[in-house]
Amino acid sequence: MKTQTIEIDDDIATVLKQRAQERGVTVPELVAELVTLEAGPVGADAADIAELDRRWKAFEAQGSVADSEDVVRWLQTWGTPAFRNWHKR
Repeated sequence: MKTQTIEIDDDIATVLKQRAQERGVTVPELVAELVTLEAGPVGADAADIAELDRRWKAFEAQGSVADSEDVVRWLQTWGTPAFRNWHKR
């Protein structure tokens, strides 16, 4: 692999080193990951993104979101006399 040296200020170098250490990667690996993220989703085209947007809007339109703890408590009642339909719980 051919490498190049890029000059950055000390503050940016410190941040890059800290973030790389937190993630358990080298600084070059972190920078490569950041560049990949900046490029956008790999293999996603306009139709994929439009479908995700449509689904997200449908989710938001439902107007209610269940807390995960409520869902866990409800799931724990499955197969017991305490079980009730989600909407009748």
